[in-house]
Amino acid sequence: MNENARFDVAQALAVVRRAIAEGREGATGVVVDAPDPTLVGRRLAWDGRRHHGGLGDPAAAAEARRLLEATSETAGCHALPGDVDLYVERWAPSPELVIVGAGHIARPLAVVGGLLDFRVTVLDDRPEFASRERFRDADRVIVADFDDPFAGIDVGRRTSLVLVTRGHRHDYDCLRALARTGAEPAYVGMIGSRRRVRAAFEQLAAEGVDAAWLSRIHAPLGLDIGAETPAEIAIAVAAEIVLVARGGSGRPLSERAGVLRHVRALMGVAAERAEGR
Repeated sequence: MNENARFDVAQALAVVRRAIAEGREGATGVVVDAPDPTLVGRRLAWDGRRHHGGLGDPAAAAEARRLLEATSETAGCHALPGDVDLYVERWAPSPELVIVGAGHIARPLAVVGGLLDFRVTVLDDRPEFASRERFRDADRVIVADFDDPFAGIDVGRRTSLVLVTRGHRHDYDCLRALARTGAEPAYVGMIGSRRRVRAAFEQLAAEGVDAAWLSRIHAPLGLDIGAETPAEIAIAVAAEIVLVARGGSGRPLSERAGVLRHVRALMGVAAERAEGR
């Protein structure tokens, strides 16, 4: 597009909508103040691959493009060269929950993931398990090769990934495949006993997987809520995903609020006053 061509709000929104529909983040920018009044209202957009629109001033345009790609905040105003102020908004698709393994835990977890507004993808190497009939609520159901389970899947920082295959060996192979990609998802959880998880981590470390990367893996996965049934385990896993995303403590809110302690203290004061009469 011509750098000086007018690029309106409808065109900018069309760019980010297309990016979101294809699973990519996008950003829009509009000049809100500038010494040159003809620059005010100029717009740009970033679709995760290329830029659209322009500002006319080369230095300001270059910095604006960098901001559209780099900024992590949802919205904010930024100063550009030449005393130009650019308001930037970042747009992102819903986060994705990738469930590797289509067994008894995966089914309720896919439902809960949908309730949490995740785009849910389920992978398994068994066609009879990775089927639309079993996962009607999932956005994608894929028959995958566990030797290369993430082929064609963009595992990024908005991805939560859960490894719950039918066997520890498959969980380990998938975790190793993920490590080789260098991806850093928002959350990675792997099912398994403490002994098997420890053995898997020791083997991956021996193969050269970075310790800092391994420290981000939640294994055994889920919060300790005493879960036993598949549905309860799914809730425990989903709760841990939310905790990681929101920065919660995992403590009961009643304990954090301390309401009962406060009431007991008031009762104690009241009792002391009654005794002092």
